[in-house]
Amino acid sequence: MPTDSFNQGVPWLDNSDKPDLRAGTKGLADALTPRSVMRFSTAAERNATITKPEPGMIAWLTTERLFTGYDGTGWVVLAAGSQKWTTISLAAGYAHDGNSNGTAQYRIVNLFGEISLMFRGGIDITYSSGRPPNNSQINATALPTPARPTTKRTISCACSVQDTTLSSVKLDINPNGTLVLVGIGSTSENPPWVSLNGCFASL
Repeated sequence: MPTDSFNQGVPWLDNSDKPDLRAGTKGLADALTPRSVMRFSTAAERNATITKPEPGMIAWLTTERLFTGYDGTGWVVLAAGSQKWTTISLAAGYAHDGNSNGTAQYRIVNLFGEISLMFRGGIDITYSSGRPPNNSQINATALPTPARPTTKRTISCACSVQDTTLSSVKLDINPNGTLVLVGIGSTSENPPWVSLNGCFASL
């Protein structure tokens, strides 16, 4: 049975081939399916279905909203689907729009092939006797599982220079989904706001 003219191994029936509708259509399906964008609910379903992936295969993961490709060694993320901004549920003592930076939000993005968290907005902080509220944990509700890193990620965020010697603070993004500010609350380190704009963290 001859194949296509683009060296892709897609078979087609020639006049000299024995008529066989099943073999002809199955041959096309088996050849074209792994060359198309396959669709799976999750990475686990993809891995269970494609036990022997070939370089160049592409699969869309519906739950994760990711385009993945097999590079000959493993599945890698090629692109992330459009992710809406999600507002961070702030703990008592923290408020949105710190320094007029807008609502504190996050979304999942594909940054140079690496799935990452992108932040924006600002947070106002109300201290109690110099201590930050909620032991410096800013979110009342933990981030959902897809937005949690595999290990702790620490990033730098700009902050007010009022009532502090700092111009930035650390933000720990923990595997349990908590967001914790580090470096505030000690003597004279009470910046009234922290900005999340321009902050990214690899997942």
